[in-house]
Amino acid sequence: KCTCGLLFIVKMGKETSEIDDPSSEHINENVAIKEEDMLSYEEKLKFVSPIAKPLAPRKLTKKLYKLIKKASKEKKCLLSGIKVLQRELRRGSGTGIVVFAGDVLPVDIMSHLPVACEDKDLPYCYTPSRRDLGLAMGVKRTALVVMVPPRPEYQELYDEVKEAIKMLPPPA
Repeated sequence: KCTCGLLFIVKMGKETSEIDDPSSEHINENVAIKEEDMLSYEEKLKFVSPIAKPLAPRKLTKKLYKLIKKASKEKKCLLSGIKVLQRELRRGSGTGIVVFAGDVLPVDIMSHLPVACEDKDLPYCYTPSRRDLGLAMGVKRTALVVMVPPRPEYQELYDEVKEAIKMLPPPA
């Protein structure tokens, strides 16, 4: 039992928590933290780096997350991570849509990738949150970059998103 009134139970290496004392004052703090995690699109834009252009608007961001969620259901379909994307771009075998997280710090770790995508004629855009990008992939970790290759299972949504990304204004 910890000091904040929560009872921790360890089962098979996994840690779960149960509320032991419902009158505890820390319960309201936990709820506030969870509500704070659910930021609106406008609030997420406050954390976006200045190089995150072209930034996907709200509707396109939702479509991108939906596309990533559909692609994550296919085995070995999504390519995520800076090193994986660099390798695919270097080999020239990468095709698809590249989605970057806009709230990456320091920006130097991925500032060279949009230029590489432009050289390979790959459509790319930024979304406001790396956490939401990871959640769309179906993982609990954040994701800095995701590449979605074309597949017949979600081709219609893929084409729609690709055209919308091409219509975004180019970075200045």
